[in-house]
Amino acid sequence: MDEMKQELLEEADWLFRKMVRKFIKERDKIIIEGVILSGFLILRKIIRDGEQRLTDLAEELDLTSGAITAICDKLEGRGFAVRKRHKEDRRIVLLDITDEGRKFLNRNGDIGVNMISVLFDGFSTKEIKLQIDAYQRLISNLENLSCEILTLAKENKNKKDSSIQKNRFLTY
Repeated sequence: MDEMKQELLEEADWLFRKMVRKFIKERDKIIIEGVILSGFLILRKIIRDGEQRLTDLAEELDLTSGAITAICDKLEGRGFAVRKRHKEDRRIVLLDITDEGRKFLNRNGDIGVNMISVLFDGFSTKEIKLQIDAYQRLISNLENLSCEILTLAKENKNKKDSSIQKNRFLTY
């Protein structure tokens, strides 16, 4: 790989990581009527798709089971959601929205649209389409990232181990 491309890759990597950290930091500052943004997104998903299994919500929003429990506790505490047991399988916990939760979303219905508008402010339609393509490619590349890097690390370790053995033979 040429030096210029390597420098560009390192800058792109650094900016990507910076963007992710900045997004998380800013996202975590957003608290609406005592509800963090993830809680807001959970309620919107319930409105759109009906009551949800907690495990499905955690997976979709990339949250741990502890985090989803804490968010649901807050939503219930505010009277915006209620946990229920699945009718056929009592081990499954579902979350549903209450009338208060619906009122909360109605009051703040413009939050999601405005957040996206602020985030992508100044980008043309063409630039947004290019970003979508780039994000899709990055997501695809991420699918095998850990596997490929761990395989490379194992190969590197084997190279080291075999070079150590070669050096031992040379010293005898």
